[in-house]
Amino acid sequence: MTARLPSLNGLRAFEAAARHLSFTNAASELNVTQTAISHQIRRLEEELGMRLFVRQNRALALTPQAKAYLPGVRAAFNDLRLATDRLLRRDDDHVLTVSTLASLAAKWLLPRLSKFQESHPGIDVRITTSTSLVDFRSGDVDAAIRYGRGHWSGLRADWLMADELFPVCSPALLKGGKPLRCPEDLANWTLLHSSGGYDDDWRLWLTAAGLPADISKQPGLSFDLILMTVQAAIDGFGVAMGRTSYVEADIANGRLVVPFKITLPADAGFYLVSPEGKSDPPKLAAFRQWLQASVQNKT
Repeated sequence: MTARLPSLNGLRAFEAAARHLSFTNAASELNVTQTAISHQIRRLEEELGMRLFVRQNRALALTPQAKAYLPGVRAAFNDLRLATDRLLRRDDDHVLTVSTLASLAAKWLLPRLSKFQESHPGIDVRITTSTSLVDFRSGDVDAAIRYGRGHWSGLRADWLMADELFPVCSPALLKGGKPLRCPEDLANWTLLHSSGGYDDDWRLWLTAAGLPADISKQPGLSFDLILMTVQAAIDGFGVAMGRTSYVEADIANGRLVVPFKITLPADAGFYLVSPEGKSDPPKLAAFRQWLQASVQNKT
């Protein structure tokens, strides 16, 4: 037998009061009186047959049962908000939501995005960052920029660009007393590493340069975002393994230099990924066309 759902107003009052640990603040948020919140909570407790709140030294606290109940209630209200947002956005053709990696957004996409907005002022671009694969069935994201080999089942993948790998550092480091004239000199420098899919970059480049891969294992600094690694290189903390899309602007502006001429092609690249098998909405078609032109023109 399916349990009858309790009062929605009671659940709303419970979620707000539990979040604030205050009936007064919950009442203010829901635009009702404190008395109304108290009545709704009391009715909910009667429906559930248990207490949800206790007073402790003039403070409001959750009972153990309420603590166990709250995550499910909060998730349910969040799902309702997302579902409502998706419903209201179905006909909202001017909003384009793009998911990408945080470092790529900061170092490559955002500096270029103003040109798209100039060309398409009627499209509101929203950038969300994540390392997880996008579930396009949810309707929350229109397209994603992802790194890989372009083989994602059931998805359209449009090629954007590939990276080259090469060391970069602050120009100030080259003016110091310690030499950095040839790749062998790297054995005497602090190497800056990036995780999150770039863990092997130093080893691959060192091998291509004919150097012992063990140099990559010497003490250094590691960061979970490549944009942090790049910033550490700009600040002079050591030598980083750069990737074209993340460092080209800093090289052009003189914040970074390339001490050696040896580059290594990456074995994958960036793609614009979107749902397959259905026609593009105009906003996505415009963004794809601009993005591919931007990559080709190096702007």
